[in-house]
Amino acid sequence: MGIVAGLDSSPDFTRIVVCDADTGAVLRQGYAPHPLDPVEGGGRPSDVDPQAWLLSLGEAAGGGLLEGVQAIGVSAQQNALVPLDSKGNTVRPALVGGDKRAQAAAADLIDRLGSREAWADAVGCVPQAAQPVAKLRWLARTEPEQAQRVAGLLQAHDWLVWQLLGRPARRTTDRGGASGTGYWSAATGSWRPDLVELALGRQAVLPEVLGPGDAAGTTPEGLIISAGTGETMAAAFGLGVRAGDAVVSLGASGSVMAVHHEALADSSGAITSLADATGLHLPVVHTSNAVRALRGTAEMLGLDGGPEELSELAMKSTPGAHGLVLLPYLEGERTPQLPHTAGTLSGLRRESMRPEHLARAAFEGMVCGLADAMDVLRGRGVAIRRVFLLGAAAELHAVQAVAPMLFGAQVVVPQPADYAAIGAARQAAWALSGQLPQWQGAAAQVFEAGEEAPVGQAVRQQYRAVREQIHPGAFS
Repeated sequence: MGIVAGLDSSPDFTRIVVCDADTGAVLRQGYAPHPLDPVEGGGRPSDVDPQAWLLSLGEAAGGGLLEGVQAIGVSAQQNALVPLDSKGNTVRPALVGGDKRAQAAAADLIDRLGSREAWADAVGCVPQAAQPVAKLRWLARTEPEQAQRVAGLLQAHDWLVWQLLGRPARRTTDRGGASGTGYWSAATGSWRPDLVELALGRQAVLPEVLGPGDAAGTTPEGLIISAGTGETMAAAFGLGVRAGDAVVSLGASGSVMAVHHEALADSSGAITSLADATGLHLPVVHTSNAVRALRGTAEMLGLDGGPEELSELAMKSTPGAHGLVLLPYLEGERTPQLPHTAGTLSGLRRESMRPEHLARAAFEGMVCGLADAMDVLRGRGVAIRRVFLLGAAAELHAVQAVAPMLFGAQVVVPQPADYAAIGAARQAAWALSGQLPQWQGAAAQVFEAGEEAPVGQAVRQQYRAVREQIHPGAFS
């Protein structure tokens, strides 16, 4: 069939993979960091000139990397709002990331529409500070002169696709990216311009939403540019997840995302209803705590080796950690909704007060917290039979030992790869051929609960009992 490329513009860098369009085999790769100014005190900037994304794209594609490529797919960081004026120029730098400045704006939007339930019914989620709809409200309240100049709205991958095509009159997006904005309904598959007006105070032009295999256009040189999508959707597509699969991301915080046949509306705000890159849906539940619980426990025990050394220590204990239970709510918690709580260590007895039991309790607490998030999805009818574990912590022996028994499902740990860029390349192959490419799934280790499944149920029951004692009705 030919050669395709996928580029992933993350918050920090651009990665490009060039793949065989028939098999998905990676032929060559490119990488370049975004040229961003350092932030005082560390961290990532909340305002970014989109030209930085183009500059790193050009550097990553240098040295003839794209020679022979027939189609390109684009994935990019989600929740980046690019406001444009009537001439297509940026009104201000893009608002990116989990912008805490927009927290009050998100609460204001809930009040303006009337309730959390109203938002859930409208777009399948309740406004959060990171979402473009909240950033748009923040812009209207904080920079009214700039807001008055806004004529059109794009996200990061929309803007990059538009630039690659030479800034045509037609601007496009995909349903995956649109579903994260807070002003597109995954249930109806349509924009809610009334919510844009609610946030901005006026209407703005929104991009055309393309189907999963559609092309956004063709460059003058004949290069096909596919619809593009957000990083989450591209990574899921690159992994090859399907109905019955969930993806658990192990960062400082955590998330559980599953493939489902329909959009889910949730007035509690626990579920964010996203669309995927294939025509299905990706309901997501977030937790505030995951690997940070491991790092905190390692520090408490004086382990210089961090989670890796903690994992070795935990394997000297046994399931249930001799009755020791850690509720890992170190930064408050989002699932269950306990934003102002703290973590709890329960079950202290003389025989349980050993370092290896605390280490085991930290791993079991982290995974039980994510299993609680998974149960939120299962409670809404989402089937989960296989769980993909992503993140460096997925390689830890203790995680691989406890996850299958506590999740009650087969656990898959994919080999590290640029799955978002691979997913973007797969989308490009779809646009090139007109057919969904049947690429081989990610190379991975597979772990089964097997005979330890009943033991895992007992550990989860022990965890639930402590959670209900300390936070009664937290999931009611």
